Amino acid sequence: MAAHVSVCRGLVVVLALVAWLSCAAAEGGGGDRAVRQRLEVRRHLKRLNKKPVKSIRSPDGDIIDCVHVSHQPAFDHPFLKNHSIQMRPTYHPEGLFDENKLASQEKKTPSTAQLWHQNGRCPEDTIPIRRTTRDDVLRASSVKRYGRKKHRSIPCPLSVDPDLLNESGHQHAIAYVEGDRYYGAKATINVWRPKIQQPNEFSLSQLWILGGSFGEDLNSIEAGWQVSPDLYGDNNTRLFTYWTSDAYQATGCYNLLCSGFIQVNNEVAMGASISPISDYDGSQYDVSILVWKDPKEGNWWMQFGNDYVLGYWPSFLFSYLSDSASMIEWGGEVVNSDADGEHTSTEMGSGRFPEEGFSKASYFRNIQVVDGSNNLRAPTGVGAFTEQSNCYDVQNGNNGEWGQYFYYGGPGRNSNCP
Repeated sequence: MAAHVSVCRGLVVVLALVAWLSCAAAEGGGGDRAVRQRLEVRRHLKRLNKKPVKSIRSPDGDIIDCVHVSHQPAFDHPFLKNHSIQMRPTYHPEGLFDENKLASQEKKTPSTAQLWHQNGRCPEDTIPIRRTTRDDVLRASSVKRYGRKKHRSIPCPLSVDPDLLNESGHQHAIAYVEGDRYYGAKATINVWRPKIQQPNEFSLSQLWILGGSFGEDLNSIEAGWQVSPDLYGDNNTRLFTYWTSDAYQATGCYNLLCSGFIQVNNEVAMGASISPISDYDGSQYDVSILVWKDPKEGNWWMQFGNDYVLGYWPSFLFSYLSDSASMIEWGGEVVNSDADGEHTSTEMGSGRFPEEGFSKASYFRNIQVVDGSNNLRAPTGVGAFTEQSNCYDVQNGNNGEWGQYFYYGGPGRNSNCP
């Protein structure tokens, strides 16, 4: 009996030692993983944060680096190693400058600026880049996914299973056109700061330039404003762009967080805060965004406001969009992270429904497309789409002052949207 007890005690000691060694190995493995992650983050930050000529601290805490135009992240792309920068588009869309002159005479909705301008400007031959921090990268699900959208974040007003749309966790309220060949789009977008329920959600208002199907071959160019605590670490309203050539799988990113978009403007920083923003039943502010295809060089250019031609996406980045777009969308998008079929209370636009109208609901006005003759024109056959109008809604309109327009948005979860 005594011998049996001794054997048992010995077995217990051996098992305890094995358990301790297993834990130590696991901790060691965890330590190795932490070291690998730190190295990976450090390498990624070194790739993104190019050596600046000058740095400017923004009032919101951002650091804006003024990087020589030829050293920007775009030129990490193997196809751009010997690229000659196109400093200006060959052609602007016809009718743009007449419209800009008219817009500059309108004093009803003042234009917005960026907060970092309060503390300085970038010199000629540089571009402003928002510095990426270690915390920015660590908020992402992985270093590889930092700066990228999740799959299935595109609104599809075609015949798609509603359950599939809701499953993606993204909800939309948009106006759209399809059935033609499009070479650009423009809109003036009301600027707000919607409330975000959880840090991993976002709310944005943008235009989409789309080519291909809504499968894995989708090409998309996107631009607008967004509030994204996960991406930026705060709740500020920020200018952004996005592109993908494979439905958000492996290509593309926000702003300048990967190689692709080539910026030529030294005044406007992608991802930087926009100020001022609209007040409910008070002052209203909006921004104009134009994206169009240069009919000679084939690159897709972006203009912000009436004066700032920001840069371009080289046409080789895309398959379908190397020719033209087959669909244009304008509107809002939010992420719904709640499980069990419940809706987030993250706001879209102003957080108010369209029927509340001017100074209360958010709007897109003067929406236009660029046709095959490089003319800006009002779109025909504009449709509207939302997954659940009790949560977020859209209402189209047309008048002499605003042309084609729509109000959109909503509060998300409410008594009619559980």
